Parts: sequence; structure tokens; C-alpha cells
Amino acid sequence: MNIKSLLLGSAAALAAVSGAQAADAIVAAEPEPMEYVRVCDAFGTGYFYIPGTETCLKIGGFIRIQGEFGRDEADDRWNQDDPQYVGQSTSDWDMFSRAYISIDAKSDTEYGTLTGFFAAEFNADNDTDDGDSLIDVDEAYIQLGGFKAGFFYSWWDKGLNGETDSLGNVTEFNSLAYIYDGGTFQAGISVDELEGTSTKANGVGVTGIVSATLGGVAFDLLGSYDTEWEEGAVRGLLSADLGPGTLQVAGIWASNPNAYWADSEWTVAASYRFNASDKFAITPAAQYWGSLQDSNTSFGNDDQWRVGITTDYDITEGLATRFTINYTDPDDGDEYVSGFLRLQRDF
Repeated sequence: MNIKSLLLGSAAALAAVSGAQAADAIVAAEPEPMEYVRVCDAFGTGYFYIPGTETCLKIGGFIRIQGEFGRDEADDRWNQDDPQYVGQSTSDWDMFSRAYISIDAKSDTEYGTLTGFFAAEFNADNDTDDGDSLIDVDEAYIQLGGFKAGFFYSWWDKGLNGETDSLGNVTEFNSLAYIYDGGTFQAGISVDELEGTSTKANGVGVTGIVSATLGGVAFDLLGSYDTEWEEGAVRGLLSADLGPGTLQVAGIWASNPNAYWADSEWTVAASYRFNASDKFAITPAAQYWGSLQDSNTSFGNDDQWRVGITTDYDITEGLATRFTINYTDPDDGDEYVSGFLRLQRDF
């Protein structure tokens, strides 16, 4: 019995040692570290780091549904001079849908912030051949510190609160610009390609701006010169917090029609955005045009005025409506009413 017990015990011990060696021989692979997307707060909200880089990316945009009304509104909405629209009927109302997508990439460098920005609009309207063929590059530019190059909106695109005023002619160009931002004081200059902005061939324009902000008051002085027509325009815009809202006034003078301003020799406009609540705002506005454009090269003697009101309501975070209605009365023409109703989801 002692010999049998010894043999059984030796076998069990040998099996245990063999099992331990076999277990030691199996080595589990180490899991690869997972790289999570990190939030980037260096340039504001909505940015995140592109994995493996120090570049911050922000994707945004909106979906807009808009119905417009007014004299020949469908004719005005899409350019009827384009051959694909010739012969199509006009209408006093129009409805379209728009998707806007923007991609903003930023990173810090020894020369300042490096930015690459791209935005596109995708429009759907039944007045086109296939209903959804209107695709437009809205902006595409590179900016390093104060230097900016590409296709982007000029300072002429800035307007008053509401949807009554018209304070610019062509407002997008392929440009080279330098912008100085001193906090309360800003200044900038740009050289703009004017191709397609007039009946003349490809030309060059120069634009300069100075602006200042002090408390709730801001002022812009903007001037541009069109080298093709050898004409220029100057615009001033003042904005001030007043009571429960913001008062804005603007004025423009032009030597003659040019790429930057061609509607009239001079104009003045004003608006007041009244913030009735955190969600609801009302903006009455008015504008007067003196000496409307008579031809491509000169202004005439007719004047025009317009009054209107715009309402904004935030339904919930990221979803808002805007309604505007305007009454316009030109000297040499019939008065008319126009406006739109918009539903927009921002993201």
C-alpha cells in the first residue's frame, strides 16, 4: 500500500508540474491602446482633436426650409440669365430647401493660428431642371495669423439686424487680405478679384476697413475702389446697445456704379432689434435710396424707400423661425410687398 500511494502521489505531482509549465507557455496578447477623440477648447466650443494630430476640427451647418413671396420672386431667386432657366415661368411665391455644411480646421503655429475653412450649400428648388442641382461653394479659404487667402465674404456682406436692408452689391470674391485685431480696434485690407461682377473683363478691387468697439457701441468705416470702372464706394455702420435691444444705422455713398455698390448714389438705413424675451425678438427697419442706378455707368434721379419688420423666435435649442415682411415704393415703378417665412435647424 505504501508503494502504491507513493506512485500515485508522484504521478499527481508530475501532472501538476506539467500543467503549470503548459499554462506558463500561453501568453495573451496585450490589447492595443484605444485612442479616444479629445475635446479641443482652445478655439471655442464644438472643436475636437483629429486623432493622432494637434489639429482641431469643427463640423457645423444648418438645414433651412424657406417660403418667399413678392413680385416675380421665383424669377429673382434663381438667375434667369443662366441658359438653363431661360423660358421658365415666373411666380410671385417660391419655396426652397437648403443644406449648409461647414468644416473648420485650426491649429496653433509659431506664426499664429492656422485655419482651413470650407462651406457648401446644397439647394433644392422645383424651378430647376431636376429640382436639386443648385450646389454652391459658399467659402473656401486658408488663414494664417492675420493673412487670409481664398474665396470668402468681404466686409460688404455685413448688414443690419433684420431682413429689410440692402447694403452691398457683390459680397464674395477670391481675395488676399490682411486683418489686424487689436481687441477694441480692428483694421483690414484686401485685394479682390472682380471677375464676373460687371460687364467689363476680369478686374481688381481694393477694400479697406477700420472698426472700433467700446462697451456696447461698435463702428465700422469701409471703403472700396473698383479699378475696372475707376469708381469707389464708402460705407459707415454704427451699432449700439440701447435699452432692451440694439440700434443700428448705416450709410453709403458711391461715385458711380461699381462692383461693391451699384444700387444708388447714396442710401441710409436703420433698424432696432427689440428683444422681447430670451426666445422672441422684433426688428422694425427702414431704408432710403437716393438717385437709383440708371445705367451700368451712372445714377439717375429716381429714389426709393422701404420699411419692414422681422420677427425671430427660438422654438428650442437649435431650431428657430424667422418671418419678415417689407413694403417697397420706388419712384419709377409700382410699390410691392415681399418677405419670407423660414424654419431653420442649426447644428
